[in-house]
Amino acid sequence: MSAATVERIGALLSARFAPTALEIGDDSALHAGHAGARSGGGHYRVYIVSAAFEGCSRVRRQRMIYDAVGDMMKHDIHALAIRALTATEAESQGH
Repeated sequence: MSAATVERIGALLSARFAPTALEIGDDSALHAGHAGARSGGGHYRVYIVSAAFEGCSRVRRQRMIYDAVGDMMKHDIHALAIRALTATEAESQGH
């Protein structure tokens, strides 16, 4: 997978959520040979802290992230591990 995909994910999430913290990791190499990897989709992880998640359930936050990356889920992303927190939650967890 490419750094360009990570950058594109970052740009989409930054534009939508104005995060105070954003980390995106490419775990595709850990899944070499996996069906999703063979079809071109990568495995990524996202850690994001944003006020946009205030009052939202964990499931709602994940849906918001999936909506933000949109069509990338069809080809570029096979799997996306998401950790989406509010600033208060991140602080309480020592981040």
